[in-house]
Amino acid sequence: MKLIIQIPCFNEEETLAETLADLPTSIEGIDTIEVLIVDDGSVDRTQEVARAAGVHHIIVHSHNKGLARAFATGIEASLRLGADIIVNTDADNQYNGGDIPALVRPILDERADIVVGDRQTANIAHFSPFKKLLQRLGSRVVRALSGTDIPDAVSGFRAFRRKAAMRLNIVSSYSYTVETLIQAGMKKMKVCSVPVRTKKVERPSRLFTSMRGFIQAQLTTMMRMYAMFKPLRFFFFLGALFSLIGILPILRFLYYYVADGGAGHIQSLVLGVAFLIIGMFTLLIALLADLIGRNRQLIEQTLERVRRLELDKYDK
Repeated sequence: MKLIIQIPCFNEEETLAETLADLPTSIEGIDTIEVLIVDDGSVDRTQEVARAAGVHHIIVHSHNKGLARAFATGIEASLRLGADIIVNTDADNQYNGGDIPALVRPILDERADIVVGDRQTANIAHFSPFKKLLQRLGSRVVRALSGTDIPDAVSGFRAFRRKAAMRLNIVSSYSYTVETLIQAGMKKMKVCSVPVRTKKVERPSRLFTSMRGFIQAQLTTMMRMYAMFKPLRFFFFLGALFSLIGILPILRFLYYYVADGGAGHIQSLVLGVAFLIIGMFTLLIALLADLIGRNRQLIEQTLERVRRLELDKYDK
């Protein structure tokens, strides 16, 4: 059983050594532990620090591609290197490396395909009340969209079974956390969480520069993923909403038409018809999107088979 711990990095020379030193060197049920660094276009000494610490594998992006791309690169590389379990953690030393054995245990026990580390944000002292509220609301929305029961949806500390990692296809360039959970839920994977410890990170986040930008990016990802996997439901709801909005002014016009001949209320009829047309077109889009979604499923199945064939060559 081979475990690869992957760490996406972007200018992490100050914290990487401490993060690496905190990683376990042996875990019950694991024969081999290797560490993989994805240098996402760093311009500091990240690579030198990694080599000095004896990291087994270093992959370098020529320029910064974003956290989601770095994560996807690490997953692909770990699969090629024969990983049976892949653990993703951050280079800022936020997560406690000593919790990795607990993180991989549900996979070793055949109880999960993906395990997410629950930071128990309600108990983190340096998180503001507003940040805790956003975390609860965001995780609640992700649970509703994905059908998974994960209390900390944006935690980057997670473990993947090999077969589960093969089935994930990252399309976002921002962050992988919400996207992978929604994909896992839609693809009926077994997902669970375990409580983990965290450390206070002094430097500001490199993933987002403002809370508003973070919220916008995550909401966009949620909508995109849900529309991708449930296109008929998504666009049917929008079409029904537009149609309902269109019916209301038409009913208003009909009421006044019966009451006083409709004088002065033709604008209600025009507005209602316009919304009804939009609603009908959206319903047609729903049918088309559903057909495209079925085709996407076939493409993903083909991609998974191709990926398995390619990885079989590396395994041999």
